[in-house]
Amino acid sequence: MTDGQAAGMPRGERLVGTIWMVVGTILAVMTIFPLLWMVSIAFKTQRDMFDMSLIPLRPTLDNFVYVFTHIDFLRYIGNSVLVSGVVTAVALLFHSMAGYALARLRFPGREAIFLAMFSTFLVSLPVIIVPLFVLVRSLGMLNSYAGLIIPSIFNAFGIFLLRQFYIGVPRELEEAALVDGAGYWRIYWSIILPLSRPILSALAILFFLANWNAFLWPLTAVRNPDLMTVQVAIAGLQGQYSGAWNTIMAASVVVALPVLILFVVFQRQIMDSIKTSGLK
Repeated sequence: MTDGQAAGMPRGERLVGTIWMVVGTILAVMTIFPLLWMVSIAFKTQRDMFDMSLIPLRPTLDNFVYVFTHIDFLRYIGNSVLVSGVVTAVALLFHSMAGYALARLRFPGREAIFLAMFSTFLVSLPVIIVPLFVLVRSLGMLNSYAGLIIPSIFNAFGIFLLRQFYIGVPRELEEAALVDGAGYWRIYWSIILPLSRPILSALAILFFLANWNAFLWPLTAVRNPDLMTVQVAIAGLQGQYSGAWNTIMAASVVVALPVLILFVVFQRQIMDSIKTSGLK
């Protein structure tokens, strides 16, 4: 808002705008300050760890060196990258198929199946963690990559977003392909998937970030230290290095950095996914 526009507004509207600006600024500071404090402690020495200044008095990189030399942190990062990458790739393939079928194909019970899938979006993981653990254990997938990956593939939110996107795709494209003799699989692979690149790229980011930050299920499904993800590893550091918060914060900065970079670089795709899904 320019000064000229602000001057032309009634006094009441200017006051409301100022209040909202102050509230927004306070919320932004409350959100950013813990991140800044985490970074500050990560660069502090053990002696300066509880110093209240945000800028370290004697900044050091020893905490980051310790994380990568005395802790098998690269293995934990590799596990998280593997699990997040595989879950994202497989989920996008299956979710796009399910979304296209629910949006375009006509078969008995289509709406009931969609409602059943979407209803799972309202059930949080802690509610089903015990039966899910029993099921995975009975299948012999505990302490394995399969136990980390397979239960994380299904996501009702992704199916819903893709279904909404495919409903908005012009039917004329599919009808022209049917006239040319293409089947549903060819239409899906050659027409629908190329048109889905914007929504798929946004979902890929969301899925990757969600699985990168996952904690409860990896903590439940894995006891082998070689299979731990970064979030579980950091939780373990709090018990092993309970007094060395600078080391724990250094590991946290390493884990948070890829997430922040992905969000900053691809924030437009994330916003576009919300727009194209019909959620306004």
